[in-house]
Amino acid sequence: MVTTTRTQKRYDHRLRELVRKTQDVSGAVQYGVPRSTARSWLTAPSVQVVTADPLNMDAVQLQQEVLRLRTRTQELIALLRVLLVVLKISRFALDQTRLSHGKDKRSLLRGIDRSRSALPLRSVLRIIRLSPSRYHHGNRAQQCPLDDRPSCPRLSPQQLTPAEVQAIQDLVTSQEYRHVPTGTLAILAQRLGKVFASASTWYRLIRDHPWRRPRQRIHPAKPRSGFGPLAPTTSGTSIPC
Repeated sequence: MVTTTRTQKRYDHRLRELVRKTQDVSGAVQYGVPRSTARSWLTAPSVQVVTADPLNMDAVQLQQEVLRLRTRTQELIALLRVLLVVLKISRFALDQTRLSHGKDKRSLLRGIDRSRSALPLRSVLRIIRLSPSRYHHGNRAQQCPLDDRPSCPRLSPQQLTPAEVQAIQDLVTSQEYRHVPTGTLAILAQRLGKVFASASTWYRLIRDHPWRRPRQRIHPAKPRSGFGPLAPTTSGTSIPC
């Protein structure tokens, strides 16, 4: 038994739009479109078609577009060369700089994602001097809602909690422990059972946050009563001042 398949014809959407606008099917019939099909285009709803703007341009418009894009490309290349020279002279590299704010991290990741449509990811990371491992690590932690933390707690469960950081701040800025060095204060906090963190962590938090240890010296009041030094007299005896 032989089975035959019927091939369905497909027509250009621009021809359908021409028939719909002119309300005349004779032009489509001349190109081999059945009259019943052309008449159905008059009542059929408009179909959304994905296209590009250059397809609707003529030769002159395309030439003008090419010249405009060439000029813009030359300007961007010149600007990129200047920025690369500035980066090399300043020796700036993201692998030596830490972005402590979540807003800065999201801006950087968003800019990298936008540039991936024109450049490979490896080239973008090489230009800004960012290692792929750090990029992927920051991309995984992008959904962390805490903007004031250097890393997401889900990825670093060993880091201090906000309550422990607040306890360290209270001890550092306390007037009661102003005479205790920071390293000794870290050991004292462990003995009191408040915070279990190393002294280096305390120094890092003090450096990263605007915390200032109270250094006010309390001098004893000077005596206002009593005898002062004796002043000499002409007769050889001394009288109190």
